Amino acid sequence: MHLTDVAAFAGSLGAVPKSGAYDLDDLTRTLLIGSAVLLVAVAAVRLANKSGLPTLLLYLAMGVVLGEAGFGLEFSDPLMTEVLGYSALVLILAEGGLTTQWSAIRRSVVPAMLLSTVGVLISVAVVGVAVHYLLHFDWTTAFLLGAIVSSTDAAAVFSVLRKVPLPHRVTGVLEAESGFNDAPVVLLVSALASAAAPGRPDPNWLSVGFHAGFELAVGAAIGLALGYVLGTLMKRAAPGSSGLFSIGVLAACVLAFAVADAVHTSGFIAVYLCALVLGNLGLPHRQAVRGFAQSFGWLAQIGLFVLLGLLAAPSRLQDQLFPALVVGLVLLLVARPLSVFGSMPGFGITTPEKLFLSWAGLRGAVPVVLATVPLTLGSQGLEWIFDLVFVLVVVFTLVQAPTLPWVARRLGIVDESHVVDVELESMPLDELNAEMLQVRIGPHSLLHGVEVHELRLPKGANVTLVKRDDESFVPTRRSVLHRGDQLLIVTPSAARSCVVRRVRAISDHGRLAGWRRSGARDAATDVRPG
Repeated sequence: MHLTDVAAFAGSLGAVPKSGAYDLDDLTRTLLIGSAVLLVAVAAVRLANKSGLPTLLLYLAMGVVLGEAGFGLEFSDPLMTEVLGYSALVLILAEGGLTTQWSAIRRSVVPAMLLSTVGVLISVAVVGVAVHYLLHFDWTTAFLLGAIVSSTDAAAVFSVLRKVPLPHRVTGVLEAESGFNDAPVVLLVSALASAAAPGRPDPNWLSVGFHAGFELAVGAAIGLALGYVLGTLMKRAAPGSSGLFSIGVLAACVLAFAVADAVHTSGFIAVYLCALVLGNLGLPHRQAVRGFAQSFGWLAQIGLFVLLGLLAAPSRLQDQLFPALVVGLVLLLVARPLSVFGSMPGFGITTPEKLFLSWAGLRGAVPVVLATVPLTLGSQGLEWIFDLVFVLVVVFTLVQAPTLPWVARRLGIVDESHVVDVELESMPLDELNAEMLQVRIGPHSLLHGVEVHELRLPKGANVTLVKRDDESFVPTRRSVLHRGDQLLIVTPSAARSCVVRRVRAISDHGRLAGWRRSGARDAATDVRPG
């Protein structure tokens, strides 16, 4: 789907003539531009990792360079941007659900849902009131702007925090929030944009709230049902080809969006929940499915951000710098903290963790895509909203992203003495009903000095190979593990979760883990195979 998206935006922005049939020469130019953009985008990931900035800024910059201020590709079609943007969001949400471990977010689901609903309403209200009085916008426009900027992007946060060990409940809230908040925000923005369009009657907000709740509930039910039914069928009739099976899984996620949207309910919540169910049903070819979904997720993000950069005109952006700063400061310093503290009382989340969640509310592609909704619905005089939101996303990503690791350490929510520095990857051996775990023992892991037999792995699971420096050997029961070792553990599929918990527990607490009550930390350990 998004190979077409990349080609479409490249073609529609100048690579394809405005008139005449699309011929092979046009195809060549489209593929030339599209492939060059993708190659540069892939190379930009390394630069982003070194700089500590989310890749979205680099992709937006690529779009601006390709646009009227750079190579001169002209593009000003908000409807196409909205359509392709929604298509990209479907794939991004599908990838998010398929790669999310339920065990990592289950304790964070309720607070994340409250933050995605009650928290969104608090944020919209605070931004709307502030914008009305500070920038003198009318009430509908003020609340519309507040709704547009209320959706967060956890992918941007995680791209910065890969090497910062955070409490699992914090990462769980961020991850679950990003999956849940798109759906209510889209519904709210659509309702407010319709109210701002000329000739539209003032909506009955009580009725709007009821319909929004109904759409979210039915969309969630459709996503969960389709995920379970299709996942069960796929487990029974899985083809031998992992590539073909991966296509089927992603198609099931897209089907959930289409079915929910066709019956006028929330397709975004449906696709995320369907993908979440499929990703946690123990489907075969799990690694292939994850890799396939991640590839499409990256492709969707690249195409979407470059497209949004093309739509932006630098000549217009400078006029929106001051209002963008005002809205962004209200959002960052007032609205986001109030939404976090006001929607998540209790749940074991400490005040420093809530302060971090307040600062970590990075904005990404969703607000910029939603900024095109008023234009497609015929709202007059609101063309500036896209430019304002674009500037806000860029400026505050530059402010927040590099400081996130520092903020986490200043708030004391990074415990360097308890870093679980073990990476695990798994490869399914379907015909043997077994799996292979790859374990890397990091510098802080208490696996150092442990003998193989002291791992006390479940029956049928064995350490089959140890790689130390440049040498590999088959260990005995008395072999001692060292920091920097890489292990291969073969385990029956049914015992996989027990093996992972055991390795994590000993890495965290040492060889005596399990002989005493380890507390809640073992149960909350976040395991991300592959």
